[in-house]
Amino acid sequence: MRVKEFSIEFSRDGLEESDLAADPVRQFEKWYGEAADDGVGVPNAMSLATASKEGVPTIRTVLLKFYDADGFVFFTNYGSTKAKQIEENPNAALLFPWILQGRQVIVHGTVARVSTAESLNYFLSRPRGSQVGAWASNQSQVIGSRQVLEKAFNQVMEKFRNREVPLPDFWGGYRVTPRMIEFWQGRKNRLHDRFQYHRAGDGWDIRRVSP
Repeated sequence: MRVKEFSIEFSRDGLEESDLAADPVRQFEKWYGEAADDGVGVPNAMSLATASKEGVPTIRTVLLKFYDADGFVFFTNYGSTKAKQIEENPNAALLFPWILQGRQVIVHGTVARVSTAESLNYFLSRPRGSQVGAWASNQSQVIGSRQVLEKAFNQVMEKFRNREVPLPDFWGGYRVTPRMIEFWQGRKNRLHDRFQYHRAGDGWDIRRVSP
């Protein structure tokens, strides 16, 4: 069936190369801050695409927890589908869909685990319920009912009652180190502005591409 047509009249000014920071992480920082200021509900929500060694793709939404000059970091169970695919094929793509702002950012790069120290530092900052949930959920595995999950949660809660919840050895972070970052700015008549940063040695090559 044909779906109902929804369109957005993009009202932001255009994007020129002279508007861009020389470093894409600085440019991302600027756009991320503007998305947050514009009231994007969860500006750190990003689509993460991974693929198996056979090239079969999977996509899901995860949360960006921090970023730096080395890349973009998220956390997961090491037994999850995404983690297994990353071990088989350490290439991934990210998409930040700030649609109502007329913008999106796409990242292509390689993925590797962050250090245990980085995972521990983030894990200790999580709410206690989220810490317990990491222990209770055998992520991506089939379960018979929600009651199984809730029982596991309660058992872990009891196990660590009155003491700190430790970092599971099966849980931690991954960093997507970019080799390409694209900034997409919506314009009238679908003549959008798109700029791609491509890794070039220690720096970046900026290219305008057709929409």
